[in-house]
Amino acid sequence: MALSWYLSTQFHKQKIQNLNDYFLGGRNLPWYVAGISMVATTFAADTPLAVAEIVAISGISGNWIWWNALAGGLLTAIFFAKLWHRSGVLTEAELIELRYSGPAAKFLRKFKGVYLGWFMNALVIGWVNLAMISIIQVLLGVSNDQAFWIVAGLMLFVTFYSTISGLRGIAIVDVLQFTLAMIGSFLLAWYVISSPQIGGLDGIVENLGDKGTLNFFPQIGDASTSQMWTIPIGSLIGFMAFQWWASWYPGAEPGGGGYIAQRMMSTKTDKDALKATVLFQVLHYCVRPWPWILVGLAAIILYPELADNEKRLGFVYTIRDFLPTGAKGLLAAAFLGAYMSTISTQLNWGASMITNDVLMIQNKDNKTQLKISRIVSLLLAIIALYVTTKLTSIKAVWEFVFQAGAGLGLVLILRWYWWRINVYSEISATLTPFLTYYWLEFTQSGMAYKTSLGEGYNYIFVVLVTTLVWLITTFITPAENMDTLNRFYQRVKPNGAWSVVGHIVDYKDLGKKFATWIGLTILVYAILLLIGKLLLS
Repeated sequence: MALSWYLSTQFHKQKIQNLNDYFLGGRNLPWYVAGISMVATTFAADTPLAVAEIVAISGISGNWIWWNALAGGLLTAIFFAKLWHRSGVLTEAELIELRYSGPAAKFLRKFKGVYLGWFMNALVIGWVNLAMISIIQVLLGVSNDQAFWIVAGLMLFVTFYSTISGLRGIAIVDVLQFTLAMIGSFLLAWYVISSPQIGGLDGIVENLGDKGTLNFFPQIGDASTSQMWTIPIGSLIGFMAFQWWASWYPGAEPGGGGYIAQRMMSTKTDKDALKATVLFQVLHYCVRPWPWILVGLAAIILYPELADNEKRLGFVYTIRDFLPTGAKGLLAAAFLGAYMSTISTQLNWGASMITNDVLMIQNKDNKTQLKISRIVSLLLAIIALYVTTKLTSIKAVWEFVFQAGAGLGLVLILRWYWWRINVYSEISATLTPFLTYYWLEFTQSGMAYKTSLGEGYNYIFVVLVTTLVWLITTFITPAENMDTLNRFYQRVKPNGAWSVVGHIVDYKDLGKKFATWIGLTILVYAILLLIGKLLLS
């Protein structure tokens, strides 16, 4: 904490002069700093607990619920990172008025500013806080209320240092915090796996190998009939064929968005944006998960009495029970660093959406803009703390977020590469999942239909309904005017279906991009699974 404060004050001395400095680091971040900052943000206090819970309930193969997103992540890197950088916008919501025009575009920009910067942001911070509260309860032996007030104090500290330093300071601190967090994770895995109770990696294989827990791929079938993680065919299709491109999800937005887009736009060049995003995907999938998976496997052996809704605590119990005092302090600092990196980014990014796209303070002087931005960050922190008191389940929030964005992804992808996408396409794709989700979850006829669909197919149903609605909407509403389309094309230079402004598709370039995307996806999956094979063979 002291180091974070010191570094933030040093960056403050470099003088943040405007919103570009505050929210995008002056668009001058080294690519490796931006890339590591992305992965540090995804490494929150809840992430190791969530992975350990998945492993405890569903085995290693349960991780395909998030491993499937790799294809979408690399699609973003190869096809969209350079486009985001070229757009020159400050926030993803600002892109709306670059790509679309008229009152509907102004409405959508403000709506997304509130929806993403305020509502979704508060939910994300809320579930991260819930996880940190659980960690503090176990490690310090305090009550839930006491743990909440400790987290509240941490949030206020993070708010103050992040508002002082801006994105550049946040990103540099992220690099240090991620390094510390990974050292702590590997240290924990070593202490737990080498303990007499586990007996090394061979002990894990001996205890769990015949139960299907170590399978890298799920079995298809009825989950109630086997100890292995079996998955209904509908769920498998949803995960592997739809989820990675169809769903909006924080940090895994199809085509880029959120703090991922923010980091891409903060780099020095469009090539740096590409390199940063590829680095993020490699670190995210190949480096981070294995120490958490190993600890999660050990927790199955060590704490067999934990109920399903308590499995996530197995990770925290291993810290409490197996680390010596010094190492325990290091891991506590690692978790604290992971928590702080996520919260600082969420507050900075959320404030950028509120100030730039909702309040629209661009006409004010720089000093006033920065003052308002810092006040908004503080207000967001207070709102997120209130939301934290209302949340009871991280899993329930995750499910809501997935369903609420089902089907939106394809519009977010195609708006860059197809001129015919218009503002009404995106509005309909944003609202339809909400309405369909509400019908399936809260009306008698919808719940009956959801039951008849079978497990996993309700998600596919929402995606298909949303896709049908936005396609119909696109073709019955007018295209964007030529001035808007030409302005967007001239600034971004997307190599797609833009014949309306005189563009001829370079199929050779597109072919190279597709080959690179597919090849990188296979390579990163191969590295991910090879590491697991070497550890557990």
